[in-house]
Amino acid sequence: MYDVICYMYDVRCYKFKDMKKSLFAVMCVVALAACNSATTMNNEVNNAANPAIENIMTRVSVREFTGELISQEQIDTLLRAAMAAPSALNHQPWAFIVVTDRAVLDQIGAQLPYSRCANNPACAIVPCGDLTKAIEGEGQNFWINDVSAATENLLLAAHAMGLGAVWTGIHPGQERVTILKEILALPEHIIPLCVVPVGVPAEQPEVKNKYKEENIHYNKW
Repeated sequence: MYDVICYMYDVRCYKFKDMKKSLFAVMCVVALAACNSATTMNNEVNNAANPAIENIMTRVSVREFTGELISQEQIDTLLRAAMAAPSALNHQPWAFIVVTDRAVLDQIGAQLPYSRCANNPACAIVPCGDLTKAIEGEGQNFWINDVSAATENLLLAAHAMGLGAVWTGIHPGQERVTILKEILALPEHIIPLCVVPVGVPAEQPEVKNKYKEENIHYNKW
């Protein structure tokens, strides 16, 4: 009888311990899920509380415009933002062609259809490299990095101002470069990097989440 009672006690103890382990495992899963949820919520709150980060995360490429004009003050703000970009050795090897003439916009749009200049933008800004301001020697092509940084600043500024814009590539496509240099009468030392049509958006593209963990490597590949 004593042995039976002890056996039953041991079984109950075993079951109780097993239940405690299961309960502990469930609690761990719940806690982990709560932490992940809290982290996500915190990230969202932090983004919402930081206008600069929010502006970066919500920028989209706008390719259709209403044709409404924008002010000279707005254009000046876009250019100031572009020229606030970093540049190698602070050479600032950039120049910007602002196209507001509808006939010129249409000409660019006709010869370079992907530039979206025929889609009723208020203007187009053409960020260029000025080779007379570029670093000499092997560092000359750093102008591409510098003007690219200026272009991104331009896009972010447009978005922050409620305007739409899109980066359409020119350099290094030699045929595209030649066509645009001819239309804009650019001298030999000025190389157009891209065309950025700007205006009041006629579309609201969906914001894309481009974050991918597989693109991240720490310390080594």
